[in-house]
Order: sequence, then structure tokens, then C-alpha cells
Amino acid sequence: MVLTQLGQIAMMTTDLAFIGGIGTEAVAAAALGARVYLVSMTFCMGLMAAIAPLGAQAFGANNLTVLRCLLRMGLWAALVLSLPIMTFALRGEQILLALGQAPDAARLAERYLFGLAWGVGPAMGFLAIRSFLGAVNRPQPALWITVAAIPVNGLLVYLLAFGKLGLPQLELSGVGLATTLVNCAMFLAGIWFATMRAPFRDYYVLAHLWRFDRRSMRQLIVVGTPISIGFLMEYGIFSAVALLMGMIGTAALAAHQIAAQVVDILFMIPSGISMAVAVRVGHAAGRNDGSGIKRAGLVAILLGIVTAALLALVMIAARFQIAELFLKGAASDAGATLGLAADLMLVGATFFITDAIRSIASGSLRGLNDTQVPLLLAAFCYWLIGFPLGYVFGLKNGFGPLGIWVGISVGTAACAALLILRFHLLASRFALQS
Repeated sequence: MVLTQLGQIAMMTTDLAFIGGIGTEAVAAAALGARVYLVSMTFCMGLMAAIAPLGAQAFGANNLTVLRCLLRMGLWAALVLSLPIMTFALRGEQILLALGQAPDAARLAERYLFGLAWGVGPAMGFLAIRSFLGAVNRPQPALWITVAAIPVNGLLVYLLAFGKLGLPQLELSGVGLATTLVNCAMFLAGIWFATMRAPFRDYYVLAHLWRFDRRSMRQLIVVGTPISIGFLMEYGIFSAVALLMGMIGTAALAAHQIAAQVVDILFMIPSGISMAVAVRVGHAAGRNDGSGIKRAGLVAILLGIVTAALLALVMIAARFQIAELFLKGAASDAGATLGLAADLMLVGATFFITDAIRSIASGSLRGLNDTQVPLLLAAFCYWLIGFPLGYVFGLKNGFGPLGIWVGISVGTAACAALLILRFHLLASRFALQS
């Protein structure tokens, strides 16, 4: 699961590396476009993510009928919700202009979104299949598909963005279109694995595909909606940060995007641990194993702390070299952006560690179907602590981008501590009951 997450972010990083060759303005525009895209996707991502813990509980209880129904309803939800998500993304320029962004940046961001939006449905469908594969302890096919997609994505981005082999030079639109084509291919490959390859074909996951199962859909909505809103809180806060950076200037926005991308790359490791612990806790809950729940959660949190600390040290030590990779071949005025990106990575190390712990604790709670309380805690810590502090430190007190990241780090640390406490209390209660 960790490697699959790294594969996903590798494609996004490849995109950003090619965009950096177009220019600093393109990097800034891609930052805005990516935030609009991710925020719109959160309305569906939670329902897809809910398949993993709910499916793991059904798998632990040996209830394959429920497992099939969950995947089927997840694919239904991906199809239905992709239409409003696409509409939202295609209105990116108007949205960004209404949020006070520069007209040129908003126009370039819409070009990126125009190519990207058409792949929402396949991307969500693949996420549903990936959650199903993880729930049955077989996440390897999702990894194989993702690894195969990385070079294909890089080649398509290069050809379409820069107009090679006689193709038109589409720049940001080409980057988005390449990602859409790759998402479609990954979804079709996932369907093939889930229906044609052993042992998945024995589950008959697409049997009665058009049959609506009210109970499974209700489970996905009840468990998945708070997850979606939680994702919206998380992506929303970073979208708000990107908007604050845009108010400071193009260089600040581009530097923020580079530093955020590096943190996102490293974050895929604790994110994969979070997905795995949701499945492991779900299996234990399905077996009614109270001690197994507590053991899985606490070991994952400890593993996350150690891993995140080591990765943060690597990011600090190599921050200048990493920043140069994204701006290689860009405009001559990129030196200030590079230095600022390196400084943001220095501050971002603390944020990364606290966010990794928060994600793993949240995944542990997801395995117990406890999603409402983490949502409330995230909303409180992000929007009532982190964002106001970032605004005060960054814009009011004149610390700029560094101050904004410091404020968000404080809010994330508070959220992580409260989620760990919540899991400890619930796991202890479940152990006593079992």
C-alpha cells in the first residue's frame, strides 16, 4: 500500500517536473489548478476510502456477499459523483478569480484543469477497486498497475506538453490530458484484475452490477461522508494556504507548491501505513478481537513516528538539491523561488511529522468506523487553530510563507494528539467489551 501511494505521487511529481520546464508561472498555475481539482475530488474520495475498512470487516467475518456489494456500490458512486465534480473543475478560472487570484494564473490553471477533469470518473473507479484489493489482503495488483503507469504518464506528458513526434504543443492542457488517459488505462486494468485474475474472479465482484443495494450504499454514505468532509477540511486548508501564498506573490506560490509537493511525496509512506492500519483494525473488529485492534493501531502509530522522523531528516539535509530538481531549466529569476522553497521544506519537516501521526491515528479510527469525531477534531484544529495562526504569522506579522506554514503545523500537531487519545479510549473500550 505504501509503494502504491508512492507510485501515485510519482506521477504527480513527474507532472510538476515537466511543468517546471515550462516556467515559474506554469508551476504557480498548476498549484492553483491542483487544489481546485483535489478539493472537488474529496466529495467522492471518502466513499471510496470507506470500502477498505467496511470491506475488511466483512472479509474478517467471512461475509463475501457484503464485500461484493460494497465494491459495486462504490463504482456506482464513482460514476454518479464524477459528473458534478467535473463540472466544478471545469469552472476553475471563475472560481479562482472569485477567490482573488491573478487573472493570468487563473487562466493557466483552467487550461490544466480542462485536460485533467475528464479523468475523474476512472480515477475514482480505480480508487474503489484499490480499496477492495486492500480489504482482501491483496494490494499487489494495484501496485503493479501504478508502477506500470509511471513511465507511460511521463512519456505522455512529455509528448503532449512539448509537442513532440508531430503532436500539438498543449503545455498545461497536455499535462492534464496525459493524466486523464493514464487514469482511464489504470481503471480498465483494475477491472481486469478484479474480474479475470485469481483469486479475485472467485468473488464475482461485478455480478449483478446493475442491482442497487440500499444497505451497502447506506454504509458507504454513513462512514464515507465524514471521511469526505475530513478530506475536504484537509485539502481545503492547503487550498486556503495556496490562496494566501498567491496573495503574497507568484514566487511564494511556486515555492509553496514545490515544498508541498515534496511533503506530499514523503507523506505517501505514512498514508500507506494509514490505509493498511484501517484494514488491519477492520479485520480485528470483524473477528471481535479487542487486543488485536489496540495492537494494530499502536504499532502503526509508532512505526509512523519513526518513519516520519527519518524522512524529515532526509528532507532537511537535501532541501536545496530537491528544490533545484523542480526548477531546472526554468527562467533565470527562479533563484529566489528556489531559496524560499528550501526554507519552506525546513519548516515543513515539523509539519510532516505531525501530519503523518494524524493520518495514521485517523486510519486506526476509520477501521472502527469512527469517522465523525475525527472530522470534528480536524475541523477545529485546522480552521480554528492552524489557519488563523498561519494568517496572523504570515500576513499580519510579516513572516510571509514561513509564518503560514508554522501556523498550519501547530494546528496539525493539536489534531494528531487528540486523535491518538481518541483511538486509545475506543480501543480500550472495545477490548473490555470483547
